[in-house]
Amino acid sequence: MVESLLRVDNLVRRFGGITATDNLSMEVVPGELHAIIGPNGAGKTTLISQLTGQLMPNSGTIHFGGRDVTGLPSYKRSRLGLARSFQITSLLKDFSAIDNVALAAQAHDGHSFRFWGNARKERHLRDAARAALERVGLGKRADIVVSQLSHGEQRELELAVALATKPKLLLLDEPMAGLGVTESARMVSLLKELRKEVTIVLVEHDMEAVFALADRITVLVYGRVIACDVPDAIRKHDEVKRAYLGEQHAVTRHG
Repeated sequence: MVESLLRVDNLVRRFGGITATDNLSMEVVPGELHAIIGPNGAGKTTLISQLTGQLMPNSGTIHFGGRDVTGLPSYKRSRLGLARSFQITSLLKDFSAIDNVALAAQAHDGHSFRFWGNARKERHLRDAARAALERVGLGKRADIVVSQLSHGEQRELELAVALATKPKLLLLDEPMAGLGVTESARMVSLLKELRKEVTIVLVEHDMEAVFALADRITVLVYGRVIACDVPDAIRKHDEVKRAYLGEQHAVTRHG
């Protein structure tokens, strides 16, 4: 039996009277692309925020690489190999693409952003940043200021920023959000390549992308897991169809 890279046990997160994460348990094994889907308000982003340490649960535990990380802050989880790409881009728009990635590499090394100038001078940071940009297809756009990149390129840059932290697990929060058809196809192709190198947890509303990419899918409704299985089983799951997939026209294109 393969030991899980990420294991979540009985996680609970409340906001006032609302339970956003309801006794949630799941696991991710090394090498898989594990998708998390569900309707708006299902608690997907809240879950990702707890996995990375932006939010702390009210109860339950999170284990990563066999270690209990439930109480660790985000930067310590990042150094252990957890990296996140955000639902809404959080890039430094007045900096170049390579500056953004070099800063991420510098932060991962344990240096303060106050010394961002060093990221422009230190060759090992620049080399690491350029390599990450090449991996996402932005090698020729390295010196372009972020505000001048297209939305699709900014999403790709977010991936490069995450990759610069040398992740063991990459948490992607709606990387297809706002992308056109061509950009979405490029992102799917990119994720197909990246999954060969790093374990991925993907939160995504684009069901066509999810079913093209995922090894397993966890379905959330009102903060609860209602199903976790391979894509074919999820597509046929009656409760999942009633709760979510019945509204997703993209899934019908897969039969």
